[in-house]
Amino acid sequence: MVEYLIFLAISTAIFALFALGLNLQWGFTGLINFGHIAFMTLGAYTTVLLSLKGVPLLISALAGAIVAALLGLLIGFATLRLREDYLAIVTIGTGELIRLVVNNQDLPVGDTWISGAFGVQSYRIPLSTEPNLFVRFVMIGLLTLLAAVTFWALWRWISISQISRTTDLGQNKISKQEFASRLGVGIFLAVLAAAIYISGVIGLYNYNPKASLMLVLLLIVAFVFWRLEILVRSPWGRILKAIREDEEIPKALGKNVFWYKLQSLMLGGAIAGIAGAFFAWQLSAIYPDNFQPQLTFDTWIMVILGGSGNNVGTILGAVIFFAYDALTREVLPRIVPLDEARLGAFRIMVIGLILMVLMIWRPQGILGKKEELTLGK
Repeated sequence: MVEYLIFLAISTAIFALFALGLNLQWGFTGLINFGHIAFMTLGAYTTVLLSLKGVPLLISALAGAIVAALLGLLIGFATLRLREDYLAIVTIGTGELIRLVVNNQDLPVGDTWISGAFGVQSYRIPLSTEPNLFVRFVMIGLLTLLAAVTFWALWRWISISQISRTTDLGQNKISKQEFASRLGVGIFLAVLAAAIYISGVIGLYNYNPKASLMLVLLLIVAFVFWRLEILVRSPWGRILKAIREDEEIPKALGKNVFWYKLQSLMLGGAIAGIAGAFFAWQLSAIYPDNFQPQLTFDTWIMVILGGSGNNVGTILGAVIFFAYDALTREVLPRIVPLDEARLGAFRIMVIGLILMVLMIWRPQGILGKKEELTLGK
C-alpha cells in the first residue's frame, strides 16, 4: 500500500505540474492549446538523452525546460496571430508532429544512434543510490516541513473565506457557499496530504528511490505553485487576464499583447518540460507512445474539473482525476461484471457523465469563477 500511494502521489504531482502550465496558458491567458503534450515530450527526451551523455541530472532537466520553452517560442511566432479554433487545430497538429518525428528518427542514445521507435531505456534517475541514515532523516525533515506548510496554507486558504463571509454582508450568501466548498476541499486535501506524508516517511526511512523522487517532485510543484500565485497576482498576471477577457483593451492601453501571449506560452511550456523530466524518471523507460494526445485532453479535464484560472483548482482537478482512476480500477471490477476492455470504456463513460453534470451544475468548475470562463464566450 505504501508503494502504491507513493506511485499515485508521483503520478498526480506530475500531471498537477503539467496542468499548471496549461492553466497559465488557457485559464489565465485564454490560449486554447490542444498540443500541450509536445512540451512534455521534448522535456522528457531532452532530459534523458543529455543524462545518457553524462550531463548532470539537474542540468539535463533545466535544459529540457529551456528546449520546451523554445518550442513555445516557435509555436508562438507561428500560431499566436490565430485565434480560438484555428489556434487549437495548429497546436494539436504540432503536438502530434513532435511525437511522430521522435518515433521515426534515430536518436543519439549514449554513444550510438537508435531508432526512436525502440524507445530509450537504462538511464539514470535522481537519488537512485541509497543514502546514509543522516541524509534520510534530512529528507524526512524536508517532507515534514512541506507537509506543515501545506496544512498551514490550507488552513489560511479556508480562514480567508471565513473572514470574507463575516465582513462582507452584501455578499453573504456567495461567501457562505465559497466557505463551504473551501472547507470540504481543504479537508479532502488535508487527508490526502497526511496519507502521502505517512507513506513518504515510511518509504524514505526504509529507502525506496521512488519516495525520494516523490519528495523532489513535491518540492518542485510547491515552488512552481508559489511562484505562479505571485505572478498571476502581479501586474503581469493582470494583463494576462485582461488579454483573456478582451485583448483589444490592453492593446488600446499600449500593451504588446503578442509579447505577453508569447511569454505565457513559453513559461507554460517550460513547466510542462519539467513535468516531462519527472514523467521519464517515473517510467524509467520512455517510448513515443507514452506521449499520446490523450494526455493533453486528460489534463484539460483536470483544469476544467478544478476550475480554470485557479491554481488550487488545477491541483484539485489532478487529485480528483487520479483518485477516480485509482478507485474505479479497484472497485468497479467487483461491482460491474464486464471484461477489461468494456470496463475501460465504461469508466470513460462515467467520467464523461460526471463532466456533463458538472458543466450543467457548475460550468466554472469546482473552484473556478463563473465570470472568468474563457471557452465558449
